Amino acid sequence: QVRLVESGGGVVQPGGSLRLSCAASGIIFNMYAMSWYRQAPGKQRELVASVHSSASTNYADSVKGRFTISRDNAQNTVYLQMNSLKPEDTAVYYCNARKYGTVGQGDWGQGTQVTVSS
Repeated sequence: QVRLVESGGGVVQPGGSLRLSCAASGIIFNMYAMSWYRQAPGKQRELVASVHSSASTNYADSVKGRFTISRDNAQNTVYLQMNSLKPEDTAVYYCNARKYGTVGQGDWGQGTQVTVSS
């Protein structure tokens, strides 16, 4: 059974930083692409960043240069380092694991709230 547990959310002032973590269990971690999504109130869930088992990454244009996604295959954990946070980054952030070679959205964590406000 796949389990994804996010942590690290909170309230931060504009310009501040946060680091999100997602610990995965029940999977062979390097067989999964790992991603962070976010959903703001009244908006659709959107992809923020993805990291493959090869460590290649991709980012939404809105976060390029500010956010960094990484993974530790030994610890079955994916991280999202968020710098220069803006109020528009306020959302619930979700960890996603999608097994290579499968279709569908994959598995989701429960989400962690990030609020950027002065």
